[in-house]
Amino acid sequence: MNVVFRVDSSAQMGLGHLMRCLALAYELEQKGHNITFICRELEGNFIKMIVYKVIVLSINNSYRSEDLYLDWLGAEQEEDAEQTIRVLPNHTKYLIVDSYSLDRRWHQKLRPYVEKILVIDDLADRQFDCDLLLNQNLMVQKKDYKDIVPSSCKLLLGCDYALLRPEFQNLREKALKKRKLTKKVKNILISFGGSDVDNLTYDILKKINKDFNIVVILGLSSPHNKMVQKYAQDKNIEVIINTDNMSDLMLDADLAIGSSGSTSWERCCLGLPALLFIVGADQEKISYNLDVLGAAKVVKDLEVDLNNISSNITLWKDMSSKAANICDGSGSSKVAKLCLL
Repeated sequence: MNVVFRVDSSAQMGLGHLMRCLALAYELEQKGHNITFICRELEGNFIKMIVYKVIVLSINNSYRSEDLYLDWLGAEQEEDAEQTIRVLPNHTKYLIVDSYSLDRRWHQKLRPYVEKILVIDDLADRQFDCDLLLNQNLMVQKKDYKDIVPSSCKLLLGCDYALLRPEFQNLREKALKKRKLTKKVKNILISFGGSDVDNLTYDILKKINKDFNIVVILGLSSPHNKMVQKYAQDKNIEVIINTDNMSDLMLDADLAIGSSGSTSWERCCLGLPALLFIVGADQEKISYNLDVLGAAKVVKDLEVDLNNISSNITLWKDMSSKAANICDGSGSSKVAKLCLL
């Protein structure tokens, strides 16, 4: 069957939406389905990371919106819907939509051209017209979607459905064994996704002492890469641009520092404790829920928080265990199977 993903990435919104769609696409491809991505060519996009057929929509340079998520789209909803319809492959079984910018109006315009619509959401802040809705976040409940999805819509809620690439599940057992044997926090992984617009990485590096081995992950389009690389020279800091082995880097790390979002479930799968910075309103709920459950810590004072966790291995192990209990990495496979029902 033909499965089409409508998803974007950019310097503003980052990489998370695309990465979780790629994880689901992989599972669907393994089951023999044809995969197509439809993406708008936004500034700082990560379209080159897509290994499937991609249809690129041009950006409307004159479009501006005061609404953050609508501004991310790079076009009016109606314009986006019409463009998507024009390029949509024939006989599309599933249209999978991952965008905070698109709501029921867009879904209804696409309805006549596809058999089913799956929406991937985090916010529960607008009306939807879809057959399945996936929200992979902690503590999300059916009541959150009361009256904003059709009564026939099947809800896939919680971290059991977290969309991760298979390498995370494959490394889970090895990672959890390693955490149990860890006696000291030595290796720190710093990553703020595909683009660190606010240059938090640089600010953090200046506050961490030299007792740690530090690996920094930056996206190719991150605007402050040269500054970070220059600072890292002659220090115990390795800077990696556009990594393709994040799972291995998380396995090697004892502690992560970064934002939340989709990468939170990658860290949880591998039992990796994290210090979290909230870099967008869409990350607030995820971050504080992880903090409440003891699986991560929302940063109040980096130096104090880092010292507390790194000097107390009992606290660190407790965070690791609680993180690992949240997500086992099997969500992508589960969702792919449900798409076939």
